[in-house]
Amino acid sequence: MKILVLNSGSSSLKYQVIDMDTEEVLAKGYFERIGQQNSFLTHKVNGEKRKFEQHVTDHEQALKFIFTRLINDHYGVIESLNELGGIGHRVVQGGEKYSQPVLITEEVIEEIKKCSELAPLHNPAAILGIEACKKIAPETPMVAVFDTAFHQSIPKSRYIYPIPYEYYKKYGIRKYGAHGTSHQYVAYRVAEMMEKDIKDLKIVNCHLGQGASICAIQNGESVETSMGLTPLGGIPMGTRSGDIDPSVITYIMKKENLTAQEMEDILNKKSGIYGASNGISVDFRDVENEAIAGGIHANLALDVYHYAVASYVAKCAVAMGGIDVITFTAGIGEKGPISRKAICEQLEFLGVKIDDEKNAIRGEEVEISAQDSKIRVFVVPTNEELMIARETAKHVQ
Repeated sequence: MKILVLNSGSSSLKYQVIDMDTEEVLAKGYFERIGQQNSFLTHKVNGEKRKFEQHVTDHEQALKFIFTRLINDHYGVIESLNELGGIGHRVVQGGEKYSQPVLITEEVIEEIKKCSELAPLHNPAAILGIEACKKIAPETPMVAVFDTAFHQSIPKSRYIYPIPYEYYKKYGIRKYGAHGTSHQYVAYRVAEMMEKDIKDLKIVNCHLGQGASICAIQNGESVETSMGLTPLGGIPMGTRSGDIDPSVITYIMKKENLTAQEMEDILNKKSGIYGASNGISVDFRDVENEAIAGGIHANLALDVYHYAVASYVAKCAVAMGGIDVITFTAGIGEKGPISRKAICEQLEFLGVKIDDEKNAIRGEEVEISAQDSKIRVFVVPTNEELMIARETAKHVQ
């Protein structure tokens, strides 16, 4: 069975075609700047990358163009759309209704729309991709795989906020988390690497990228995570603030005479490492280079970040009554030895020790803990697309 995995952004479409018999990626690509004059597709097959400059006005046109590439004689991987056994969509927010992936129906689409307020940058984009697929491949079954579903196992005492309970009942305000597909994949993969039953492990996964979250996984289930009602909460990220004193928000709004939307833009797009570094860059590599050169603001921003991550790892130890293994994944987690070392050094009181030589490896599956470390530490590149494809295949068979 061949599965198409789609990750829809507001002006982009990422995709992979995966052969589920071998779990081999047959093709993958990224359509960028949808709706703009300079839109283009990058399509990769057999290690060869091709770029197509193609103006498209919406996701439907983009998807039609992608399908022409997938069935092309020279760089296609299927003969027709009938070869696709299913289409898996990444959907960030599923609310409390969905604790598992689900076949997409009109009812499911309406529920995804209802959750858009909780993921305004993500859910509406997912709908665009789903609606495009309905028009172009109406006979192909589709599955929604939710980032929030994996976290539905978190105990109520950890997802309820200490505010009037009526807001939970009226608006569903609670911790939902995100990156669940990534956390689930990495947890199961590290258990395989350790040759352990996942139910015997207490895992803390650090998904560190432009968006970032920490997750405590016990008995194969999420029991605590850093992101909250929306992907803005938790540890600081590239441009997102993470958790801060709520009064900071109202204080700035009063002082600067800001609307709620203007304040949300500041917290989502101008804060985090970018904000703390005094606007050096949204790219951690730039901030790290500036820090190495002695930049005061860059060093401060990284100190804030590393302390926040280490603190949440320690919080996860409380949630599980200990830690057996820490994993690092996503862009910074997989390719950031400086950050991994700085975070682990602050966890030495738990018995964490890393091997500097192993930690220098980037983007590969590797154990980086020292032999005498009480907690094992791994780098595990995430594979959300494969996880989505597996769930899709399971639900369309």
